[in-house]
Amino acid sequence: MPLLTYIAAITEALREEMRRDERVFIIGEDVGVEGGVFKATKGLYEEFGADRVIDSPLAEGIIVSSAIGAAMAGMRPVPEIQFADFITPAMDAIVEQAAKLRYRSGGTQTCPLTLRVCYGGGVGGGLYHSQTNTTWFAHEPGLVVVAPATVADAKGMLKAAIRQDDPVLYFEHKKLYRSIKEELPDDPDLVADLFKSAVRRPGSDMTLVSYGWALQLSLQAAERLRTETGAEVEVVDLRILNPLDKDTFLESLAKTGRLMIVHEDHRTLGIGAEISAIAAEEAFDCLEAPIVRVTGLDVPAIPFSPPLEKYYLPTVDKIVDAATKLLNY
Repeated sequence: MPLLTYIAAITEALREEMRRDERVFIIGEDVGVEGGVFKATKGLYEEFGADRVIDSPLAEGIIVSSAIGAAMAGMRPVPEIQFADFITPAMDAIVEQAAKLRYRSGGTQTCPLTLRVCYGGGVGGGLYHSQTNTTWFAHEPGLVVVAPATVADAKGMLKAAIRQDDPVLYFEHKKLYRSIKEELPDDPDLVADLFKSAVRRPGSDMTLVSYGWALQLSLQAAERLRTETGAEVEVVDLRILNPLDKDTFLESLAKTGRLMIVHEDHRTLGIGAEISAIAAEEAFDCLEAPIVRVTGLDVPAIPFSPPLEKYYLPTVDKIVDAATKLLNY
């Protein structure tokens, strides 16, 4: 089986789906001749040509609006937002059009587009190239929002998203691109379950829920906790942020009695707040300690300064410290 990086898995998913279905096309800034700013679309322009790998203007509103129109006309567009920070010009198209098309038409129209969004800090991108704004869209019924954290999911969830009849926002953390590798079978029909969370590490002492790059940090923290304290932490990879798969983390919480949520997005009104509310409403009797969150800070953006960026972001040390206190409560 070939050993793939996260970004290579994305490229393979795009190539396989474009070969499988001639309705699939890519549009975005620098995705064609340059192969993308991170090279996620490298080689696709040469294979599929300018009609299916389209270099767009620097205009996210046009990128997404044109993709919505193409989806309504029967195509399967995969537009790219080069950095999540630049998605705001496309907000009207995403929230007012794509998210509401099926609802407003009584199910007679669909919008099968997959919007790839590069997000996240930890790479020195500064204020306008590091945002984690997943919660903006997880708040919107009508949008499917996913954030794969493994190589297998990077490929399988992207393929599943492209085959969906509803709009999917596919958030890919740039820190994952070349930092993790995995052997994957050479199977063009390898498609992941879009709507189910996954237990990445079994345990009985605490439930740790996360997604994206923070999921990798959580797994490292869980291993350290086992070594240093003997605690067995169950790590749940959310994978999908909208609609949330609450059954998986509630089932884990019923077993462990302790819950921690780790995410890079802002703390206030983040995914962690919603998970906390669900746990309090539906599993209060299971809780043996207060719910704990380790998150990004409530400041306007990630600082450019490396020490301040580190202070802003969740780290393995922060997760271990918070988890130790929770385990000892």
